[in-house]
Amino acid sequence: MKAMIASLTLLMLGGCASNGQTPWSALNPNAGCGPLSQEQQLSMTLADDMAKDGKLHASLANLQSLPDNLADVRLRKAKVYRLLGRSEAEPLYRGLLGSCLAAEAEHGLGQLAAARADYGQAQAHLQRAARLAPTDEKIRNDLGVVYLNQLRIEDARFEFLTAMELKQSDSLAALNLVTLLLYQDDWTRAAELVSRLNLSPEQFNEAQTRAQKLKTPSPVTAAATAMLK
Repeated sequence: MKAMIASLTLLMLGGCASNGQTPWSALNPNAGCGPLSQEQQLSMTLADDMAKDGKLHASLANLQSLPDNLADVRLRKAKVYRLLGRSEAEPLYRGLLGSCLAAEAEHGLGQLAAARADYGQAQAHLQRAARLAPTDEKIRNDLGVVYLNQLRIEDARFEFLTAMELKQSDSLAALNLVTLLLYQDDWTRAAELVSRLNLSPEQFNEAQTRAQKLKTPSPVTAAATAMLK
């Protein structure tokens, strides 16, 4: 009984009651993981586009028009709430643990922990996410960011290189690797990487700033800004 009350409390905090019906995750963690209708997919795409454009409140409003028993809807709501800095994000992510979106849920929880500089907790979540989805370059990059903030340099390098090889068109992991090289004062290799990948002067300056912050006594969130948004 206590476990059920605790579960329902988490769902209420996340605003996920389903019109008075039993919450889907209380019945089956994989409920709501089926294919979306064409109309639902269009609404989801619109919400995604709005989020990419920085229109987070509008994105959330569109998501709120979709059935709350859909796992994809709950995941996107959690992401928007996370980007808005709202507390509803964490219970939504936790409600997806053990579901078809468990890797994404662990990833989101890791990002939340990293944002509050709890790198031990972030590492645990992101390592679990990487085990569940080892070819997801976003997860590998963010795990590398956590390692970098912990000054676990070789572990961070491994994750950044993995992310870069998994998706060569994404410059985020490359930018983080430049930060790592500058932290090590390896200016030659950093310059070669910037040139080879056509990173902008602004990106290089950003990497240099974060590398300098890592050298301070308390590197609290020096590299966290280079995590997936």
